[in-house]
Amino acid sequence: MNMDEKLHFADLSDLLLDWYAAAARELPWRIGPGARAKGVQPDPYRVWLAEIMLQQTTVPHATRYYLAFTERWPTVQDLAAAADEDVMAAWAGLGYYARARNLLKCAREVIAQGAWPDTVDGLCQLPGIGPYTAGAVAALAFGRQAAAVDGNVDRVFARLMALKGEWKTEKERLKGVVEALVPADRPAEFAEALMDLGATICTPKAPNCLICPLRELCAARAEGDPERYPIKPKKTAKPMRLGHVYVLTGQNRTVLTEQRPDKGLLGGMMGLPTSDWASEYPQPKFPSGANFESIGEVRHVFTHFALTLQVWRGEVDEPQLLTPLKKAADALPSVFAKALKLAVSSDR
Repeated sequence: MNMDEKLHFADLSDLLLDWYAAAARELPWRIGPGARAKGVQPDPYRVWLAEIMLQQTTVPHATRYYLAFTERWPTVQDLAAAADEDVMAAWAGLGYYARARNLLKCAREVIAQGAWPDTVDGLCQLPGIGPYTAGAVAALAFGRQAAAVDGNVDRVFARLMALKGEWKTEKERLKGVVEALVPADRPAEFAEALMDLGATICTPKAPNCLICPLRELCAARAEGDPERYPIKPKKTAKPMRLGHVYVLTGQNRTVLTEQRPDKGLLGGMMGLPTSDWASEYPQPKFPSGANFESIGEVRHVFTHFALTLQVWRGEVDEPQLLTPLKKAADALPSVFAKALKLAVSSDR
C-alpha cells in the first residue's frame, strides 16, 4: 500500500465500522457487534463450518445446512466422530463435494492436534483451508489482524480503487491494500463489515451508492459507472459432456443407488448408476436385466463443464437391496436428484 493510498483510505476503517455497528446482518454463525462488545467469544468450529459452506453458495442456502449440521454435530469433536457416509449425505445439495470430504479430514486433524491453530499459517496447513478461509477464521474466531478477501471484498475494493488492470494481477495488489487497513483492535468486525457492505450495498448490479458509507472514497462512483468494476476477463464456454444415468426402482418405493469412488467428482457421495461422461454419448450399459426406457434428459453445470445425462428408467418386482426413495432424494447430489425426480414424476 503506497502513501497516496494510505492518505486516501485513512478514514475507511472508522467509516466502515460505524456503519457496521448500526447495519450488521444477523446471521446464525455470527457474534454481532453488540455481543462482541460484551466479550462474547466465537466458536472456531462454527466460524470455520460457516465459511466452508458459504463458498460458492448463497447465505440463505447455506443457512439451512449450517443449522442442520450444528444441530446434529454441535462440536468439532462430534463432526470428527461422524460416519463419512452420514456427513456426505447431509452435504448433498450444497455442491462442490470435495469440501465435504475435506470437512471431515479437517475436523479429524484438529482433534489429532488437540486444538485449532489460531494463525493464518497454521490454519492453512489444515485440509480444505485456503488463504481466504484461513484469513477469515483467523480474524473472526481468533481476533488476528488478518485480511479475509472474498468475492464481496474484491468487488468493493475494485470499485473503491477503480482497478483497470488484468484482474488476476490486480487481486494481489488489492489484497495488500486490505491487509494494511485491518485495524488491530477490531479485525473481526472489519472483515464482517466488508462482507456485509458487498452483500447488501456494493452489490454486483445496481449498487446503492447513495447510502454507502464509503461513497466519498470511491473512484468508481466518481467516474459515474461503478458497475463497470471489477473488470474481469470474458468467460469462455464450458465444454459439454454427455452420458447416461439409470434409475432402477423396486418394491415399496425404493431405488438402486451406489457409492461413488472416494476420489474424483462427487467422490464418496451416494449416486445413481451412470455411464462415463464423455464428449459423445457412450453405449448405454444397464445395471440389470430390467427393461429400461429412455424418459428424457437432465442437465447440470459443474465448475469446469456442463453435463447432459440421458435418463433411463427401469423397474424390478423381486426384492432387491435398494434404497428408499425418500432417503435417496435427501442424499443424492443435485445432478442425480434431478434424474430421480424426472423418473418418479414421469411414472405418475
